[in-house]
Amino acid sequence: MKITAIDHVQLAMPVGGEDRARAFYSGLLGLGEKPKPPELAVRGGAWFENDSVKIHLGIESDFRSARKAHPALLVRDLPILIERLRAAGVDVLDHELAQYHRVYVSDPFNNRIELIAEEL
Repeated sequence: MKITAIDHVQLAMPVGGEDRARAFYSGLLGLGEKPKPPELAVRGGAWFENDSVKIHLGIESDFRSARKAHPALLVRDLPILIERLRAAGVDVLDHELAQYHRVYVSDPFNNRIELIAEEL
């Protein structure tokens, strides 16, 4: 037995944050929104995904952002995404290591997101 992959990452957001989530995860990061099953849609939140990445945002009534725990996403053409995020007013914290180019951003709810250049 071995674990072979992560199916999805769930992050929290406050009540009523769906439009801001769409603007960030779909509009800026380019992840398409996937309709939630009807029995889950009544709870609010939103799901975003492409062929290899799934990020679910769920509602927490006593929401607090995740500032340490975070997903790390591999990004093809990271400089282009960084430019798009900065143009949208997103603060991008650059962090270069010897073998990786990575940056940290916050989603609209101050959840930490790490973006790592796919090209090494």
